[in-house]
Amino acid sequence: MEQVTVALKRVRPGNDLPLPCYMTSHSAGMDLHADLAEDLVLQPGERTLIPTGIAIALPDGYEAQIRPRSGLALKHGISLVNSPGTIDADYRGEIAVIVINHGSEPFPVRRGERIAQMVVARFSRVEWRETDELENTQRGGGGFGHTGR
Repeated sequence: MEQVTVALKRVRPGNDLPLPCYMTSHSAGMDLHADLAEDLVLQPGERTLIPTGIAIALPDGYEAQIRPRSGLALKHGISLVNSPGTIDADYRGEIAVIVINHGSEPFPVRRGERIAQMVVARFSRVEWRETDELENTQRGGGGFGHTGR
């Protein structure tokens, strides 16, 4: 398995929250923690920006994808509005996540709570080659729901 070293900076002095970490030896995503000055309650249908207290410097050719946590989604209807969110290699600001409550009950968010997960991945840049025709495939232009016929 490939490993990459990423510089990480705590944004606020005194931040004692755990660094993003893998919860199992085969996890793809690292948990991100809410770096809140005070707890908040997210009402049903409400969304808010939750800071994580960290900034990172990814190497060129990498991105960080910010994704919802499946347990929060299943148990409480908590998700991310722009999922997955993308952290580009040249972004140096604090990572924050836009959390939404799709559930039917108010959801308390406490300092240190695991609110999202981050996956660091390589990506490719595209160079377009415009053409008048595309190579045919068996699927062709079949789109939404075409395999359910």
